[in-house]
Amino acid sequence: MALIKIPATGKRIGALLVNPGGPGASAVDALAALGVGLAGSPITEHFDLVAFDPRGVGHSTPEVRCRTDAEFDAWRREPMVDYSPAGVARIEQLNRNLAQECLDKMGREFLAGVGTDSAARDMDVVRQALGDDQINFLGFSYGTDLGASYLEKFPNRVRAMVLDGAIDPAEDPMASITQQMTGFQVAFNDYAADCAKSVGCPLGTDPTQWVTRYHQLVDPLVAKPGPTSDPRGLRYQDAITGTFNALYTPEYWKFLTSGLLGLQRGTDAGDLLLLADDYQHRDQNGHYAPLQDAFTAIRCVDGPFPTDTATWAAADQRARQAAPFMSYGEFTGHAPLDTCAFWPVPATSAPHTVSAAGLPPVLVVSTTDDPATPYQAGVD
Repeated sequence: MALIKIPATGKRIGALLVNPGGPGASAVDALAALGVGLAGSPITEHFDLVAFDPRGVGHSTPEVRCRTDAEFDAWRREPMVDYSPAGVARIEQLNRNLAQECLDKMGREFLAGVGTDSAARDMDVVRQALGDDQINFLGFSYGTDLGASYLEKFPNRVRAMVLDGAIDPAEDPMASITQQMTGFQVAFNDYAADCAKSVGCPLGTDPTQWVTRYHQLVDPLVAKPGPTSDPRGLRYQDAITGTFNALYTPEYWKFLTSGLLGLQRGTDAGDLLLLADDYQHRDQNGHYAPLQDAFTAIRCVDGPFPTDTATWAAADQRARQAAPFMSYGEFTGHAPLDTCAFWPVPATSAPHTVSAAGLPPVLVVSTTDDPATPYQAGVD
């Protein structure tokens, strides 16, 4: 298990463990950057900054890697929008294949041990290695889930905890998907409103037409890739992924606009492809970091997912209402089961209200305008 420690420079209070979220993001890399930003602050003066990459994540070995680079590229070429019975069957087969590839490459025992439940117990092993009776913890996004799990298991081992951009541990995974889609639609509307201030915005200036204009630009990619200098072209799934990536931060909005303008003009929509590559952690040499496979493995073992088609169809209907900008075509009454519905190992935890006797001080931060960690989740 990969670890990093930046020792306190002055009078030491204790260790501050940090997790940046994901799941699947490297806490070791995140802390290396965070340590630079906090250099000379009271935090680095009084606390050892410590992070570890959970099982299968980042620099820990073995890493969760279910797909080869070529297989990941092939996955992204699939539009996955045909929700006819035949189309749903094809998408489900792709999802089933991914679950099987993870089992074949990683093994059942390893997959059973990559979830948050195991990571919380591993964090206590880190505490013991530090020689401290108590730790401090700062978790962002999914890291708040890890912090809550540790807190529940070892409440007397925590001095203080900050959960920033909190996920509600009691929320059902299906409800969480709908809530996130609502957040992404809000972010899309914010982007479109900002874009509309500029002459030539590809979505126009009429708020009632923003979603329609977006679909007019990206939906044709299902049948034919958009133009890019990269020989892969811009596929439909990449256009959606690139848009998602841009909606996390206004710093990326200009690249989304550039990509959409490329589609509108039929010139070069490469910025949308670059946004998708960034989200999928594909480098310029075509090599993928294992973050997305680790994300899937942890997500699938962290909670039970339904295996009946009716539940997924109902979820699709709610998602279309919550985020019309990303909803292709009309509701058909059919929807594919997610990869997690085919996962080869059982879930190691389930949604529940976190509770423990004698909890230490815990600060929960609820964020605004982050679609991945909606404000209400933190409130709840």
